[in-house]
Amino acid sequence: MITNDKGIVELKHFILREVCRLAWEGRLTSGETEKIVYQVSPGPKPKYRCCVYKEREIVRGRIRLAMGQDPDPAHSSTNVVSVISAACDDCPIQTYFVSDICRFCLGKACLSSCRFNAIAPGDHKMKIDPAKCKSCGMCAKSCPFGAIIHQERPCRKACPVDAIFYDEAGICRIDESRCIHCGHCIHNCPFGAIGSKIYATDVIRHIIDGKRVIAMCAPATEGQFGKDISMAAIRAALKKAGFADMVEVGLGGDMTAASEALEWIEARKEGRIMTTSCCPAFISMLHHHFPKQYEENKSSTVSPMVAVSRYLKSQDPDCVTVFIGPCIAKKGETMNASIKNSADYALTYGEIVALLDSKGIVPEPVDETYQEASLFGKRFAGSGGVAGAVLEVMQEMGEDTSDIKLMTCAGGDECKKALMLLKAGKLDVDFIEGMICPGGCVGGPSKHQVESMVLKARTELLEKADKRKILENLKNYPMDQFSMNRDGSK
Repeated sequence: MITNDKGIVELKHFILREVCRLAWEGRLTSGETEKIVYQVSPGPKPKYRCCVYKEREIVRGRIRLAMGQDPDPAHSSTNVVSVISAACDDCPIQTYFVSDICRFCLGKACLSSCRFNAIAPGDHKMKIDPAKCKSCGMCAKSCPFGAIIHQERPCRKACPVDAIFYDEAGICRIDESRCIHCGHCIHNCPFGAIGSKIYATDVIRHIIDGKRVIAMCAPATEGQFGKDISMAAIRAALKKAGFADMVEVGLGGDMTAASEALEWIEARKEGRIMTTSCCPAFISMLHHHFPKQYEENKSSTVSPMVAVSRYLKSQDPDCVTVFIGPCIAKKGETMNASIKNSADYALTYGEIVALLDSKGIVPEPVDETYQEASLFGKRFAGSGGVAGAVLEVMQEMGEDTSDIKLMTCAGGDECKKALMLLKAGKLDVDFIEGMICPGGCVGGPSKHQVESMVLKARTELLEKADKRKILENLKNYPMDQFSMNRDGSK
C-alpha cells in the first residue's frame, strides 16, 4: 500500500501480520491481541503520540479493524470505512486562518465582511474565533492582501462526494448515506486515523476449516509486485498459503465486456446513454447521488469480480471466493445484499501481503505460465480499458463502432462532472466509462507500489500474454450456467 507516510504503512502491516499469525495458530484472543498493543507501545515513553495511553488505544482500534470489527465500539456502523477516534485529533478544526501577511490595515475589509462577528483585531493582526466562524469565506475574499487562507483537512479534501463531516469535538465522521467506499480518505489522512475493516482472519478461518477457498486476483495485479512476479507466481504463493486455487479476474473482464456489448448495442438503438458497471465506487456514486441516472443509464451487467465469483460458485456452490486487488470499494460490493453470489470477501494487496507474511511466504518467480483472460480483460485495470474491451466485443460481433462517442472518466471529480452533465441533459456522448480512481484501478488507493513502477513492470508482463480474442476465449467457459445481471436474473 502507498500512503503519505511509510511509518503508517509499516505499523498497519505489523499489526495485521501479527493478528493473522494468531489466527493461523488458533490464539486470536483478547489476551494475545493485548500483547500486540504492548509490543507496539511498550512505554514508558511514547513513540508516535503524546502519551503511551493514547498510542495503545489507537493500536487497539487498529487490531479491531484487522479483525473486521469497528475500531471504536462507541461508534459502530456497517460501513467498511471507519474512523479510529483516538487517532483523529491533531488536525485543526478551524478552516480559515489569518496569516502573517496580514498588515493590520485601517480599512479592515475582513471585519466588515463577516456576518457572524467571528473576526476581530488582535495584538498585531486580525484573528478569527473558530467557535463563531461559519467558514463562509467572505473575509478571505475581501482581504486586499490575500492574508486570510483556507485550509481544508486532507480527508475531507480527498472525498469526492462530501461524505466527511466532523462532530462537536472535531473528530472525523463518515456519512454512510453519502460514502461510496472509494478509500481516498484513508490514504490521505496523515495520522492514519481512517481505515477499512479487514477480513483476513475470516479467510484464514475458512482455510483452517477445510473450505475450498479460491482467490480472485484483479487485473491490476500484474505489475504490483515487479516484472518477475507473474500471475502464475502469485497463484503459487497463494496456494502455498492454503488457497485451493486462484483465478484472474481479467477473465471476468472478458465476461463483463461480452455482456455489456449487448447492452450497448441495444442502448445505441434506443438513443440512450449508458454507463459502465465495473467500478463499485462509481456505481455507488450513481446510486447515492444520481438515483435517476442509476435507474436509467447504468449497465445492469455485474462487475468482473462478481462474474468470476458466480462462475466459480456455479461449478462449486460451497466454495469461498476472495477478491484481491487495489480497491476498498470492492469490500462494500461484497456486502451488497442486492448482488447475489458476489465474492465472499475482498482483500487489498497490503492485506494479502500481510497474510502471506504471517506464514513466511513471499511470492517468487516461477517457470510455469498462467493465463485465463484476453489482453482486453487484463487491461480492464487502466482508464479506457473497460470501454476498449466492450468496443472490441462489438467489433468481433460485426458491429460498426467508428461513430461511437465515448467518454472515459478517471477520478472522482471527472466522474462527478460527467454525471452532473448527464443529469442536466448536456452530455453529447453514447457511453460513459467511470472509474473513481485517477488512472483507473492501477492507480487505486491500495496499490502496492507507486503507479509509475507498477505500470513499467505491468507493460513487460502484458507483452508476454497471448493475443486471444474475447469471444474466442469465452467459449472455454460455461456462461450459460450463471447470470451476468446484477439482480441474478437470466
